[in-house]
Amino acid sequence: MRLYFVAAEPSGDVLAAEVMREILLLNKDVEFLGVGGSHMRALGIESLFDPQELAVFGLLEGIKAFKTVKARVEDTALDIVKHNPDAIILVDSWGFMWRVAQRAKELGYEGKRIKLIGPQVWATRPGRAKTLAKNVDHLLCIHDFEVPFYQPFGLDTTVIGNPALERDQNGFGEEFRAAKKISEDKQVILLLLGSRNSEIVTVAPILQRAAEEICENDANRMVICVVADSVREKVEAWSKDWTFPFFISSDEAEKSDAFASADIALACSGTVTTEVALQGVPLVIGYKIGWVTWLIARLFLMKSKFITLLNVAADREVAPEFIQTRFTVRNLKNAVERLLSNTDLRQKQILEQNLALEKMGRGGEGASKISAKKILELAK
Repeated sequence: MRLYFVAAEPSGDVLAAEVMREILLLNKDVEFLGVGGSHMRALGIESLFDPQELAVFGLLEGIKAFKTVKARVEDTALDIVKHNPDAIILVDSWGFMWRVAQRAKELGYEGKRIKLIGPQVWATRPGRAKTLAKNVDHLLCIHDFEVPFYQPFGLDTTVIGNPALERDQNGFGEEFRAAKKISEDKQVILLLLGSRNSEIVTVAPILQRAAEEICENDANRMVICVVADSVREKVEAWSKDWTFPFFISSDEAEKSDAFASADIALACSGTVTTEVALQGVPLVIGYKIGWVTWLIARLFLMKSKFITLLNVAADREVAPEFIQTRFTVRNLKNAVERLLSNTDLRQKQILEQNLALEKMGRGGEGASKISAKKILELAK
């Protein structure tokens, strides 16, 4: 059996690799092809191109990159037809993936087209459900409340749960501190700057300045910055100018331990917020996109009050999130200070985050295992 995976972002690369491992446990004779990052390459995929070329976010950024994206759609579709896999599995990057699925079919591909994780139609642009239904044969989605969006268009769906919920939930924070010679009484701020290049430009500087002010004039505070491999070199070069005590971790093997060692997390919105919540660490979250994109999204697209899945699941602000105009150094600093100075408040937020995780499906069969079974079934 031959399966073709396409993942354009670091989180998609991780998820695809998790599903690929589960597939190999069920069928060792599967051959993997496609486009992906370091995690997928470790499992044998020779990526057609560097997926970082597709890591764009926002309307204007997307327009600037359109020529590259269009060319890579064609390259990917041609490669799919050339290798004729039993199924193609398209992860993340909604706009790129449906175009690949559409173009592959136009070029004569007759295998199954599977979307692994759908666009957030429940939050913005429910019309995407119709577009996706036209171009793929099956959707593996996170939430059961997504299914009704696709049913009117006849798209078969399988609910897999949130992939982050099956990842390491037992980080060894005390051991991590001991290994890095961080004292038990030190207040550790976990700094998560984002995994996209665009986030390092627009989001990370504000998070970094907030961390700087939080640590200013307090020798008992330090920062642990966990970085994705996709932005590691940029962050390491930038960090030479930082004036507060910090430690950078880019080792995937120690990520959960680093998370668990923190007293609080200051994070760019994304999949990582769920992973941090699983370690019992309270979060303060921020995000910012281009103003044109934000205006269009706010006026015409956004259906949910929140962008953080913990808050969406709870239908209230469990973890403070500061978006766009509210995404300021002062707001972030004040939110972190409130939590660091009040143990009861911190414990209350951890409890509420845990309740939100339960609503998201923690404790069920893993998303990657469910996905693997369904992909093998569809690819027969």
